[in-house]
Amino acid sequence: MSRDDIQLSAAQLDVMRALWELGEASTSRVVERVAARRNLAYTTVATMLSRLEKRGVVSSRQEGRDKIYRPLVTEARVRNSMVSALVSRLFRGDPAALVSHLVRHEDIGEDELARVRELLSREGGADDADE
Repeated sequence: MSRDDIQLSAAQLDVMRALWELGEASTSRVVERVAARRNLAYTTVATMLSRLEKRGVVSSRQEGRDKIYRPLVTEARVRNSMVSALVSRLFRGDPAALVSHLVRHEDIGEDELARVRELLSREGGADDADE
């Protein structure tokens, strides 16, 4: 897997969010943190962490009897990868179609629209060479 192509399931995202919040943690600590969002067994989380490690998304080190995991990718990198894949697959590579869909089909208030307009006006003046 390329580090630029990171696609995670909802459960994997919850596990990664626990690691992003904690910085590094044992499997037990990840299970505790994830429990607030979903009920996953210790063995399920341990398997997910092992698979994420094989994919190069997390790394681990042994500390006594515990394996301590830490993320190797940032939340922003995962978000960018997953959104890019969504735009490519679902919106045929057209990000404007995604924005249009969100504006038409989601409950977006005036405050959120104002934030989007502000972002667009700021980004519109950015130099394309920076991207």
